Amino acid sequence: MAQIFQYLQTIPFLNSVVIVGLSSLLFLTFLKRFVLSGRNMGSTSLPTVPEVPGLPIVGNLLQLKEKKPNKTFAKWAETYGPIYSIRTGASTIIVINSPETAKEAMVTRFSSISTRKLSNALKVLTFDKCMVATSDYNDFHKMAKRCLLTNTLGSSAQRRHRHHRETMIENIVSQFHSLLRGDPLQPVNFREVFESELFGLAMKQALGKDVQSIYVEELGTTFSRKQIHRVLVLDMMEGAIEVDWRDFFPYLKWIPNKSFEMKIQQKHFRRMALMNALIKEQMKRIESGEEVNCYLDYLLSEAKSLTKEQLAMWLWETIIETADTTLVTTEWAMYQLAKDPARQDRLYHEIRKVCGSNKVKEENFSQIRYLDAVFHETLRKHSPAPLVPLRYVHEDTQIGGYYIPAGSEIAVNIWGCNMDKNHWENPEEWNPERFIDERYDPLDLHKTMAFGAGKRVCAGSLQAMLLACAAIGRFVQEFEWSLKDGEEEKVDTVGLTSQKLHPLLAILKPRK
Repeated sequence: MAQIFQYLQTIPFLNSVVIVGLSSLLFLTFLKRFVLSGRNMGSTSLPTVPEVPGLPIVGNLLQLKEKKPNKTFAKWAETYGPIYSIRTGASTIIVINSPETAKEAMVTRFSSISTRKLSNALKVLTFDKCMVATSDYNDFHKMAKRCLLTNTLGSSAQRRHRHHRETMIENIVSQFHSLLRGDPLQPVNFREVFESELFGLAMKQALGKDVQSIYVEELGTTFSRKQIHRVLVLDMMEGAIEVDWRDFFPYLKWIPNKSFEMKIQQKHFRRMALMNALIKEQMKRIESGEEVNCYLDYLLSEAKSLTKEQLAMWLWETIIETADTTLVTTEWAMYQLAKDPARQDRLYHEIRKVCGSNKVKEENFSQIRYLDAVFHETLRKHSPAPLVPLRYVHEDTQIGGYYIPAGSEIAVNIWGCNMDKNHWENPEEWNPERFIDERYDPLDLHKTMAFGAGKRVCAGSLQAMLLACAAIGRFVQEFEWSLKDGEEEKVDTVGLTSQKLHPLLAILKPRK
């Protein structure tokens, strides 16, 4: 808020207007709260959601200055309960911190809160909700998800793409062995190897080819594979968590925020220029008669109503989501196993018992219960998305026995749900044994809230499980893992995400 006042003070003729405007806004804010309170009391006997005390106008923004709001939300839940409200400038947000309440919101009350509320950064980067993950639940969303499942992420599609996954794992294992031959005592940068191969898989599924370089006419330059990854994945992840203060004060949206706008628009322009160049190159292959089982080929034949921009966005979505989420989960799983030799040995011996001297395969997963447990416990402890993107309440509803008025926003704190002491015993501990319990169905991919629930459940959950379990299983089967000195303390994450701030550096020893 101080930044807003500082900026306004540089425009002299606005000073008095701003003072009057903000005073009026304060009055209107309290008036609105009074009216809503009266409407609530008159229309329902349900109690209102507990409110975290905040300041006038800014609400609870100053209490959320740190970069881990999911942890602050969970801490507030200990005082105000699993569901409470906060204010971020002009918006009232209902924060949910328990699995039961989250499932009620996502499943039972879905029809009332199915609309997405995006930040200004995400509005640009998603081309105004032109993605499965961020679009409102409407015909466009249903068509996009149906195409994605049919060609890329559904069970039948996953069987067709299995050879890509197996090639990826073999390439990574080969690179690990090659690095050890060069220097057996040198720590391996897990992320550097895994991230590159995962990106290659994403490119093959989307475009039919792991492109090594490409000339982008709109930008007048040739991009290397590393630069392609930077523009399509890393820049987009950084842009997604950029904060524009006008998100919290939409009534001041007329005030320019040039540095933010230029940064996001530049990332968007470079991404779209690169995607258009990639599509153009692959269409030459298609026109030559070469057939490849990839998402681009499918969309060109089955979704001909898409605009050029929509086509680029749908393809990009498969790349960004494949190249990010699985990396986060697998890196944390290998960190935890390298830190815990006893549990690593348990997993190795269970794989050995089922597979003998054969390489672990996807058809073995159902027999290796501990591998499934490691995967789900890692999702619980290190959920790739700590907070679900906001949803907008477009009609009066109720959640957790409380009245939720239209106009509110819903924030599901996935991290808080998975750290709920009323639902999980010693939730701060990484303990795969909790998922060996017979209460958990081994075929249930949604034991935690990591993939969401209901009609908006993550379309990529099956692929994430297959990729992560195949990687974890092979890596433990092939090597003994331990942490480089000092690695155990490196548990910080990047910004609002769950990605490890520092890449995993592990000591690998080939198993006999």
